[in-house]
Amino acid sequence: MLEALMSLLSSCWNPLGSDNAAGDGGGGRLGSLGREGKDGLLWFRDLGRCATGDFSMAVVQANQVLEDQSQIESGGFGTFVGIYDGHGGPDAARYVCDHLFRHFQALSAETQGVVTCDTIQRAYQETEEGFTALVSELWSTRPSIASSGSCCLVGVIYQRTLFVANLGDSRVVLGKKVGNTDGIAAIQLSAEHNANIESVRQELKELHPNDPQIVILRHGVWRVKGLIQVSRSIGDVYLKHARFNMEPLNPKFRLPQPLNMPILTANPAIISHPIHPNDSFLIFASDGLWEHLTNEKAVEIVNSHPRAGSAKRLIKAALQEAARKREMRYSDLRKIDKKVRRHFHDDITVIILFLNHDLISRGSVLDSPISIRSALEH
Repeated sequence: MLEALMSLLSSCWNPLGSDNAAGDGGGGRLGSLGREGKDGLLWFRDLGRCATGDFSMAVVQANQVLEDQSQIESGGFGTFVGIYDGHGGPDAARYVCDHLFRHFQALSAETQGVVTCDTIQRAYQETEEGFTALVSELWSTRPSIASSGSCCLVGVIYQRTLFVANLGDSRVVLGKKVGNTDGIAAIQLSAEHNANIESVRQELKELHPNDPQIVILRHGVWRVKGLIQVSRSIGDVYLKHARFNMEPLNPKFRLPQPLNMPILTANPAIISHPIHPNDSFLIFASDGLWEHLTNEKAVEIVNSHPRAGSAKRLIKAALQEAARKREMRYSDLRKIDKKVRRHFHDDITVIILFLNHDLISRGSVLDSPISIRSALEH
């Protein structure tokens, strides 16, 4: 009810939902949630405004139950963006969406609102510990939750610094203006943790020198212990704690050898990036997008079209490419229902932040904090 009321209020302040409502020189203090819409399995929100600029948000469902979750939180500290790509069911991604930002808020309050890499690191750790406790609580009645996990990509803009923290293979790409030209460069800011990347396989082998089966190639895909592609996540506690790798867990997840040390980790790769005047926008997306679009293509699409509808436009481009790969028409792909759709593409989540350097440099404060979460089911 509250979100619907805020959405109505924001539409009154921004009736056109256009670029003009939040141009680079805009000085309005009221945040806008943007308009929510739905097109089949595609949910979107355009064009909102947060403490650091405009945003566009969209997700398309492919699984029977949506496993992607995402959120935008914005207030006095700046802006927090989260992309949570779940696997083994939606439990871990939903838990992260419910708890990670709350931990971040509480930890930031301990340092009078100052955000550091340590703040974000500790928020991840507390979220992991909380989910592990939930699995322990449900172990006897819902053992399958032990095999639920989530990639976790977070971006925090605090003052004039962007912090990026990542577990798994979601990705954030910066669109950066090239000098005084019309050109724009695509710069990947996140490090990924997928066993198909040679450096990740090497890291796993160094961490587990006595395990020749730490990574296994099956059907052209490298997997950790032959089970999972990502090497870092929230959840997946069956690969972190021996007590969850036994009955009553499904036998297909049980390892033949005792689990003497965690195979996966919840320790994120974190970088800080000083925001430069030429930094134009940020594309946060789950790997379902990057499976079909290169960094350069995604940045080109965003840069060459109006801001409104940007996230939805990227998802459509990815679906068109997915259809082309299967030698079918995009219009036919759109008719395929969830679950069956998963054979053609993954759940895809995209959040685009257009950086307003005037707002960032002034440290503008929203009259009302913004809190948006993508729909649980579409």
